[in-house]
Amino acid sequence: MGLTGVSLILFLVVHVGINACIWAMDEGQMFNKAAHFMGATVVIRILEVGLFAGIFLHLIQGLVLEFQNRSKRAVGYQVAMGNKGSKWYSRSMGLLGTIILLFLIIHWKQFWVPSRFGDVPEVDYQNGSVHDLFGLMKETFSQLWVVILYVIACISLAYHLLHGFQSAFRSLGIYNSRYLSLINGVGIGFSVIVPLAFAMMPVSMYLNWV
Repeated sequence: MGLTGVSLILFLVVHVGINACIWAMDEGQMFNKAAHFMGATVVIRILEVGLFAGIFLHLIQGLVLEFQNRSKRAVGYQVAMGNKGSKWYSRSMGLLGTIILLFLIIHWKQFWVPSRFGDVPEVDYQNGSVHDLFGLMKETFSQLWVVILYVIACISLAYHLLHGFQSAFRSLGIYNSRYLSLINGVGIGFSVIVPLAFAMMPVSMYLNWV
């Protein structure tokens, strides 16, 4: 669970970096070229298969752990501990993960499937034509309900990472208090900055900031 979690964290770093190219203020040229490179490079496509495998493995492991935890204590405590025992988001990882999964299905349908199966119009640059995913983003995020859905998913991702980031490293055996304090600090920053950047992308598109 920790290993797949860390691999997905690394994917988020790459994904948010590529998508941040929409703010280059060049009508999407940098973003479209970066997205084309990711989709046309053989090594990246092979890694993409591993990414999908990691997502589904992480999902299955999460569901198994959730059911195991619930089966071990069928009867709850007489006095609810609330946040004194653990934070609400650490007790809600199954729910947060489910919201993220439902979002991913919609996200794949809106962007991944069209980009991989040729339903996206192309735009011509000096080095050739590429899919105009920037235009697809602007069209998709012109709908308010889609923007709201993405923001909700990013909030869920933030809370999921807030527990999952440090938990993944604990699962891999990092127990040293000095390293744990560093990981916790980095994890909090990562859990805020990355989901916030993702959330600002549809908001920026909807408000015509890019």
